[in-house]
Amino acid sequence: MSEHTTTEIIVGGAVLAAAVGFFIYAAQATGFERDTGSYELSASFRSIEGIGLGTDVRLAGVRIGSVTGVALNETTFRADTSFTVIDSVEIPDDSAIAISSEGLLGGSFVEIIPGGSPFALEDGGEIIDTQSSVSLITLLLRYVGGDGDGG
Repeated sequence: MSEHTTTEIIVGGAVLAAAVGFFIYAAQATGFERDTGSYELSASFRSIEGIGLGTDVRLAGVRIGSVTGVALNETTFRADTSFTVIDSVEIPDDSAIAISSEGLLGGSFVEIIPGGSPFALEDGGEIIDTQSSVSLITLLLRYVGGDGDGG
């Protein structure tokens, strides 16, 4: 084997490893995963700004599912959202759901705020108590425009 052939094999292996690593990262980032056993729930929001398919659903900061569907309800003009939750997590039927932000410049995620009911939501259940996303620009415009409680 010549020196060029060995170098080409090493570089080719490194490129292949990088491609596999990128594929795994992309699959995790988009929410693509094996079916580990989950059930589907739904909620209707006034605004889902920053939320899309594959967005994390979290409980106490831990990822327990992902958003699987988003559609405009043409009757109520609300965003109907469906999402999955892993089977091992039972969500009380009086729970709330909110769109939260990871920080000032971070992305958004769906947060489940558990209630105290002894009864759990079943597959196909709906969470009624929803809190929509808050636009930072809207808040700033209200404050600067004098509509806020700033004084």
